[in-house]
Amino acid sequence: MSAININKDNFSQEVLNSEKPVLVDFWASWCGPCQKVLPLVDEIARERGDIKVCKVNVDEQKDLAIKFRVLSIPTLAVFKNGELVSRSTGAKPKEEILEMI
Repeated sequence: MSAININKDNFSQEVLNSEKPVLVDFWASWCGPCQKVLPLVDEIARERGDIKVCKVNVDEQKDLAIKFRVLSIPTLAVFKNGELVSRSTGAKPKEEILEMI
């Protein structure tokens, strides 16, 4: 499965109401570290059927970035049962991303 693009209209359904843990990547196209993390996030989405992987473009979804206090990107956040349980800022290797879940 590929990562799901998230916007304010589908955030609740895809992230908060998910039965699976959700990894959310807050990113932007101009961000160098984001470009390093993006292939890892896509790879995790393809490999792990037990979690949902989502991406939020902060330039297009400013309200979501503000709501979750995303001040620096990339920011990776993990939601379980509708609650934010973990977050990390900056580029991380795949192993560290998976440890968050």
